[in-house]
Amino acid sequence: MLCAVYKSIRKSQTYLYIAKRDDFAPVPDPLLTQFGPPQLVSLLNIKPDTELAIIDANSVLDAIQKDGYFLQLPPPPVDYLKEHKTWRKKQLEAFNETD
Repeated sequence: MLCAVYKSIRKSQTYLYIAKRDDFAPVPDPLLTQFGPPQLVSLLNIKPDTELAIIDANSVLDAIQKDGYFLQLPPPPVDYLKEHKTWRKKQLEAFNETD
């Protein structure tokens, strides 16, 4: 399926995939308002076996066929404090086991 990919100038790392270039009719107005003026990034021929950076190609294709668009949001931020606490807890447990 040939898809047009747009990036948001308001929301970093947020992309909108639609089936036809410049046809935003399937996209809800509130979403377009928050997304801001779409900026064309690429035209992609997405197939089920296409490897995309963050999302599964089948998820994109299914959403476009069902809803007429796919919205790719940025990955959640990494909670380094939580990771450190988990690591530190494992370190302390390993230290206590050696005693």
